[in-house]
Amino acid sequence: MNADILLGLQWGDEGKGKIVDVLTPDYEIIARFQGGPNAGHTLEFEGEKYVLRSVPSGIFQGDKLNVIGNGVVLDPALFKGEIESLEASGHDLTKRLLISKKAHLILPTHRLLDACYEAAKGDAKIGTTGKGIGPTYTEKVGRNGLRVGDLLYDFETKYNAVKERHLMILAQNNFDVSSLEEIEKEWFQGVEKLKQFNFIDSEHFINKALLENRKVLAEGAQGTMLDIDFGSYPFVTSSNTIAAGACTGLGVAPGKIGEVFGIFKAYCTRVGSGPFPTELFDETGDKLRKFGFEFGSVTGRPRRCGWIDLVALRYAIMLNGVTQLIMMKSDVLDTFETIKACVSYKIDGQETEDFPFEADCNIEPVYVELAGWQTDMTGMKSENEFPEEFNNYLSFLEQELNVPISIVSVGPDRDQTISLLNKS
Repeated sequence: MNADILLGLQWGDEGKGKIVDVLTPDYEIIARFQGGPNAGHTLEFEGEKYVLRSVPSGIFQGDKLNVIGNGVVLDPALFKGEIESLEASGHDLTKRLLISKKAHLILPTHRLLDACYEAAKGDAKIGTTGKGIGPTYTEKVGRNGLRVGDLLYDFETKYNAVKERHLMILAQNNFDVSSLEEIEKEWFQGVEKLKQFNFIDSEHFINKALLENRKVLAEGAQGTMLDIDFGSYPFVTSSNTIAAGACTGLGVAPGKIGEVFGIFKAYCTRVGSGPFPTELFDETGDKLRKFGFEFGSVTGRPRRCGWIDLVALRYAIMLNGVTQLIMMKSDVLDTFETIKACVSYKIDGQETEDFPFEADCNIEPVYVELAGWQTDMTGMKSENEFPEEFNNYLSFLEQELNVPISIVSVGPDRDQTISLLNKS
């Protein structure tokens, strides 16, 4: 048995959480392979709305095991709040959520370092969520981090050594640390909550599961265009969000990867700073934001909105080896008379279909215009109900991207998900 991967193909916020939840009945194990609590996966069903940060999105299907993999960075304080919120709504995860010993811990001082480093950038701010993600991954690579498994072995000594080093850096930058005591108090309460869960050697667990022919779905966070290596650097996250990140973030060999589900919106959004070639600054952009409820599920920040970018999308498909596409938020375009799609870029007068090294350069999107369907699709249950113009949009995208679209979402609820016939 091979592990399947589900990940985002744009700048995040594509709707991964909903689709993981929809696909979960076909799997026994859902494993998150990278990212931290800067991710926010929103799920809606049975009249309730949930936002998951670190917990895999398969937890709402009661008989499934969920794994936080070694590639994830975990903040015990935020984890505690997330777990308690789920418990209050009737979801007990103690026996269904396993945590890798090799997942790195976000420490209280990592949050302060995050704020300190961002402030020092001045006008060149990246737009970090301030959750301590970047400093934690930096220390992981620098071989100075603390991991979940360290909680079991003389943790106080290790913690204090790292804390003192961080305080020296903060003092050198004259950064206010008066909030540290309160942050630490919440953090250590979170540690006690974390200890209620089973810590595992997740690489052994996942590979044994595959040998036993158990179906595993690897869940990514953020999106391909925020990948630390291949995204719009430096306006990226601090981990590998692409399919290769599932191998390193779970300890699964490349030959053990099966289907790669790539999720994208029918248009584009981005949160924070960084290049966005198809961004709209007019009434159309405002309309996309309003109809799509485009505000960060963790930060609440308004998302930047624009037309779909097929140059970036082809690039993401290539990097991930996507085998099936899943299109989200089709319904947001229901009222548009004309829909645009960027098929290439003009850079210094030269047209290209390749995503450039410097995406913040003077890019002019080259658009194709398509007729909108101007039909309310939110109540549709089958592709047989799709208007002709929507089918034309799907066919156009499949031709441009050379990968089949197997699922279409027509609303935020779990039930507003349509599997397309004869697609695999």
